[in-house]
Amino acid sequence: MNTRLYLISPEKLDHPDLFAADLRAALDGGDVAAFQLRLKDVDDAAIARAADTLRPICQQRGVAFIMNDRPDLAVKLDCDGVHVGQEDMPYADARRIVGADRQIGVTCKASRHLAMEAAEAGADYVAFGAFFPSTTKAVTTPADLEIVTWWSELMEIPCVAIGGITVENCRPVIAAGADFLAVAGGVWNYCNGPEAAVRAFNEIFSAHR
Repeated sequence: MNTRLYLISPEKLDHPDLFAADLRAALDGGDVAAFQLRLKDVDDAAIARAADTLRPICQQRGVAFIMNDRPDLAVKLDCDGVHVGQEDMPYADARRIVGADRQIGVTCKASRHLAMEAAEAGADYVAFGAFFPSTTKAVTTPADLEIVTWWSELMEIPCVAIGGITVENCRPVIAAGADFLAVAGGVWNYCNGPEAAVRAFNEIFSAHR
């Protein structure tokens, strides 16, 4: 399986209509598997406004639209899935809320044990990281690329690598066997814009086939 991009939104979107142009540009740059709406310190109404603006852009292009942290909003706002962290909600509770048809991803940081638990419970993917310093999130648990290699050789359930990943530093993560690269600032803050960033990532993916 080729590595694919998993985009994560900025933590604040004061004007979702303006950000929509960046999202369209990113998706114009090439293959993207998923987009996660990850807003922090905002109310549910703001999340709903952003989701209603951005979800159609993703779904019309076959890009999964994932809600961060909130299984209830994933259902209410017709998202394709939800991503839960270790502090958010147990996988089983999230599954009861979203049902059988939506995807659930689980943050496992640098823990093989947590990843195995999530996989056995039925998670659709596990996320490892952070692998590099991040501009969007404080790194509390640095991860080693060895965990990606271990997982990819052992398990069929996909893994997502997250944490400070950019066009410049992504090659070792791809070589380690990551199925998806979760990228936020590495796309939205790319020097030549989000479309060029996605194009550059996909060119690197192609070179690693």
